[in-house]
Amino acid sequence: MGLLLLLIICQCAINSIKTHSLSKPNIILLMADDLGIGDLGCYGNKTLRTPNIDRLAKEGVTLTQHIAAAPLCTPSRAAFLTGRYPIRSGMAAFSRVGVFLFSASSGGLPSEEITFSKLLKQTGYATALIGKWHLGMNCESTNDFCHHPRSHGFDYFYGLPVTNFRDCKPGQGSVFLKGVQKDLVIPVQITGIALVSLAVVQYIGLLKVPFQALGYFLLIITISLVVVIFFFYNFRPLNCFLMRDHQIIQQPLSYGNLTQRLTKEAMKFIERNTDTPFLLFLSYLHVHTALYASENFKGKSKHGLYGDAVEEMDWSVGQVLDMLEKHNLNNKTLVYFTSDQGAHVEEISSAGEVHGGYNGIYKGGKSTNWEGGIRVPGLLRWPGMVQAGAYIDEPTSNMDIFSTIVKLADAQLPSDRIIDGNDLLPLLQGEVTQSKHEFLFHYCNAYLNAVRWHPGNSESVWKVFFFTPNFSPEDSNGCYDSHVCFCHGGFITRHDPPLLFDLSRDPEEKVPLTPETESRFYEIIRVIQQAVDNHTRSLHAVPNQLSWDNLLWKPWLQLCCSSLFQSCYCDYESGGSPLQVHLG
Repeated sequence: MGLLLLLIICQCAINSIKTHSLSKPNIILLMADDLGIGDLGCYGNKTLRTPNIDRLAKEGVTLTQHIAAAPLCTPSRAAFLTGRYPIRSGMAAFSRVGVFLFSASSGGLPSEEITFSKLLKQTGYATALIGKWHLGMNCESTNDFCHHPRSHGFDYFYGLPVTNFRDCKPGQGSVFLKGVQKDLVIPVQITGIALVSLAVVQYIGLLKVPFQALGYFLLIITISLVVVIFFFYNFRPLNCFLMRDHQIIQQPLSYGNLTQRLTKEAMKFIERNTDTPFLLFLSYLHVHTALYASENFKGKSKHGLYGDAVEEMDWSVGQVLDMLEKHNLNNKTLVYFTSDQGAHVEEISSAGEVHGGYNGIYKGGKSTNWEGGIRVPGLLRWPGMVQAGAYIDEPTSNMDIFSTIVKLADAQLPSDRIIDGNDLLPLLQGEVTQSKHEFLFHYCNAYLNAVRWHPGNSESVWKVFFFTPNFSPEDSNGCYDSHVCFCHGGFITRHDPPLLFDLSRDPEEKVPLTPETESRFYEIIRVIQQAVDNHTRSLHAVPNQLSWDNLLWKPWLQLCCSSLFQSCYCDYESGGSPLQVHLG
């Protein structure tokens, strides 16, 4: 009788723990930037030390076919936050540039979009974003903050409004210089030829051009060149700064102990909310270039500065996990780790050092929809609620996090729009074995590039490409001549019929199937084309947030903590009160 009573008490305690865990668990989302799936020990790396991230895999579930919704930062993060393909929110570009480059652009995640942070905040969660945002800032003035994290459901923001660029760190070169020089050479040449030609015809009397008109023309060209030169000469303070909520606290950004500062902010947020459910989105700057590492990690890895950065990020993950353990929050907290897209294979420093990561066996990398560009780490740990050490080989998406955590928070999924992500919990807990994603659509900017099909009655995972990027050099694994691969025009090769692969047999995408090597070739293409037609009909026209007008630098939107003509300089990280931002 006593033993039976003890068993009943134990079972009640277990049920109580599960009920408590299910009742609005804490959510920690850890997102690396440009991390390759092959950079982690839990995905097969033998030379980089990632014990804390590997611990998540050991104590939780490893997703082996976890897919980013886009192979570039801005659209991928928009999809992650909203659970929707970026084409639905206008966060996919029709032009060559597929991400926000400047803090003073007017585009960004539209206020009409519903993020998981908005929904969780409505149900009583404390919410914070620490690290990289890259989804816009202002619309019409320097203080409307229409695209700011605080306008999208985050109570607290500490981090970078744009992203980490080579140009942000002195001595690391520029990602813009080659492109700017290339794009300016022809216009300057045309202008010069036009001016000389006008002067000649004016001199010989063939055409009378008012000198006033020539003067205005020359003045406009001169002012335009001065603005461009001024902007790129001052790129670092104008675009690389640290904010706390709506205030700039360091401009330009200092890399000194930056990961430690981000980690400290994350730990302080957890400590402030040990008695209330919280959502923490820790969005690392690692391992996007410019690469950096603090003195404790610099020179310690086997893979140069890139490896140092990976190992420092792993340390940070460990600090967050230790904080959960310290406050007995392990069983109450779902922890998720991923990357926004695959490693940027074209990143080579001016000294020839590889500054991009490793995508394992997978082809291509960032900016492409080859598996190396979109297959990313997917680790979920929730002790007692998901099986420890499990592997799931089904196709899943980073958009699935939206539906998963919204359901866990007892919030309602929006009913007025299509949500493309699915709740992962049934798959994580073994209630189902098949992913709900029969089809996944892979966009290159706003162009449908490829489709993945996992039939319910088959182990095959079919993938078709309607076009593929032209690698340069041709026999390489990326677009080294242009730094990233582009999505249209002469940068791609179209395929009719589409290229077809079976990822279950050829995950490296080495040998396209043909009607001769796959008897169901045309049937597979037909089914996928029907899925594309259905998907396309579900799309609605929305304002393009990445149009040239929304991408361009607008001086009247430039955030400065001092006068624009005083180099926008301030540093309140070491004490003092930050100034309200203003236009210089």
